[in-house]
Amino acid sequence: MAFNPHPGPSAHSFNFQPQASFDSYGKTPQRQTQSLQANPPFDIIEWYPQFQSCHRYFLDHAQHSAPVQALSAFMNIQLPYQKQPFPVLNSASTSPRSGATEMHLRPNPFGNSASAAHAQSVSLTPYIRRLIATGHDTPAILHGFFGDDWVKGIGQLHEIERRNYLFAAKSTSWLKVKQAYDLSADETIPFLSPLRDASEAEIEKAEATWSEWLAMQDWMLGPRAPDNMKRGPRVKREPQE
Repeated sequence: MAFNPHPGPSAHSFNFQPQASFDSYGKTPQRQTQSLQANPPFDIIEWYPQFQSCHRYFLDHAQHSAPVQALSAFMNIQLPYQKQPFPVLNSASTSPRSGATEMHLRPNPFGNSASAAHAQSVSLTPYIRRLIATGHDTPAILHGFFGDDWVKGIGQLHEIERRNYLFAAKSTSWLKVKQAYDLSADETIPFLSPLRDASEAEIEKAEATWSEWLAMQDWMLGPRAPDNMKRGPRVKREPQE
């Protein structure tokens, strides 16, 4: 079975006000609006159902398909159903609504009960990172792992992790990058590949974000931020030959 290359249609007192807080989540402060017009606000409320769809697809379908199993074996990463002694076979086994009373309790880290694994959430991030670092994060493969809603569901996370991979490579040596992408002694990453299909826009965005990080290291934030960052990131361009 081949992967479908198309996304498909598929200290004062604390007073927390959920609606007010979430309504403003991701919105740009007034003083930064002009400099960040190229980055539209990220609506976490609209995003979450799409992410849940990807999560369910991965647990209920993808991890049981031959292509995903084969690629995961090649990348040396265990799928949830392979996690012993507490495999996760589907999304129902990780849902707090599955009916088991134990699932509403915080698992004892020193316990050895079978319910402990079912109370834990399966993260998609290790799989996204492993696909990126081995050069397998193509649209077809991402669709095969995360389903029709992958663009809206994990697309933002994929973009962020690609940038993190660039930052890791810029920060340290190959050996330390590899160690950062190893999961355990049994799930070491077999190889590292250069970032696949990097675009000029992606590199420029990473450069701008990296400059912001360097400024933060020097506490050049808020009123101390360099003028060029207040106006928006500028990318140094090398002269053309």
